[in-house]
Amino acid sequence: MQVLRRLDADQKWTEEESMLLDSVRLLATRKIAPRAAEYDKTAEFPWQNIHDINALGLNAMFIPEAYGGAPLSYACYLACVREISQACASTGIIWATNFHAIKPLMEFGNEEQKHRLLPRIAEGGLAALVITESSAGSDATGMKTSFTEDGDAIIINGAKIFISNGDVADLYVLFGKWAGIEGAKEAITTVILEKGTPGLSVTRIEDKMGTRASGTASLSFDNCRIPRANLLQGPGDGLKILLGSLNKSRPSVAAHALGIARAAFEDAVAYMNDRRQFRKRLLEFQGLQFNIADLASELVLVESWLWRVAKMVDEHASDIGIEASILKLRATDLAMRMATDAVQFLGGYGYCKDYRAERLMRDAKITQIWEGTNQIHRQLIGRSFLNKES
Repeated sequence: MQVLRRLDADQKWTEEESMLLDSVRLLATRKIAPRAAEYDKTAEFPWQNIHDINALGLNAMFIPEAYGGAPLSYACYLACVREISQACASTGIIWATNFHAIKPLMEFGNEEQKHRLLPRIAEGGLAALVITESSAGSDATGMKTSFTEDGDAIIINGAKIFISNGDVADLYVLFGKWAGIEGAKEAITTVILEKGTPGLSVTRIEDKMGTRASGTASLSFDNCRIPRANLLQGPGDGLKILLGSLNKSRPSVAAHALGIARAAFEDAVAYMNDRRQFRKRLLEFQGLQFNIADLASELVLVESWLWRVAKMVDEHASDIGIEASILKLRATDLAMRMATDAVQFLGGYGYCKDYRAERLMRDAKITQIWEGTNQIHRQLIGRSFLNKES
């Protein structure tokens, strides 16, 4: 583990960030990790974990000070995602989704919206990013949820699926199409929907293979009436908001995946150092050493790219789309490979729920699917090398 410890030690944190990260690691190892298996078994929402996270004031780290926050670096945020996800992947998704969802409001909202809504999240509220529909997955332009202007109000009709935090959110950043604007891309618009709005209902909570304690909901909007003041930017501005938000959330998904990968790697190495066959520890067999060497090398390289992308965000780089796609692709593929190999290394034990390798394998799979499938990211990366037509 020495090379991984050196990589962690190379990160330069402020005193405040170091103190917070120490607190997060302590919370993750002492409280969140011991609860993870039971939450996975019951698929119960991990409210105790969320209460403990809120006791640290963790949401405040990505909210500007003017709106009740205490902002720290994006790199520190990613480090927290990784630590929490290593302890419990479900809790990692829940907390990271707050950032994914609220970032569009921070970047594109007006001052009235920010002062009215952001303090709720800074104080520990939950948020949801509401994009996917049965007809709109990787191709968001296929969405059919409609926004119709009615004086000083907006009427919302439609349905969404696979919404993280959809059953528990206080604020929903909702994408749909503005009635009266032609064009699949041009009509996309963004609004803020608040918990308790009449006509908003949760129609289903998915029974999932992994991250079972993280609620993934289907939502219905039946003539939901919201004030026009909850319109983010203007009608038809939704696509730029959507693309901007994904560039910040994809590195977060990578950090989540790397938390799972770290947990699987540490479990595998610990087991292989302890388990003996033919009077040798498993890790003394050359073939298994080669396996671990490949996994460790990939983990170090991907984590190094994580910090590279984090630095770009903290330095306000204008376009990180391809870098974010590369990171998301490699980190999530690694998480699945690492978790699958951990099960293999543990043999029969890895297949049993007494060991968390089995849970990590189930948790890892979604990272290759959400925030753009890895097939889509490969397409984006490959397309970026096409010469522009003259």
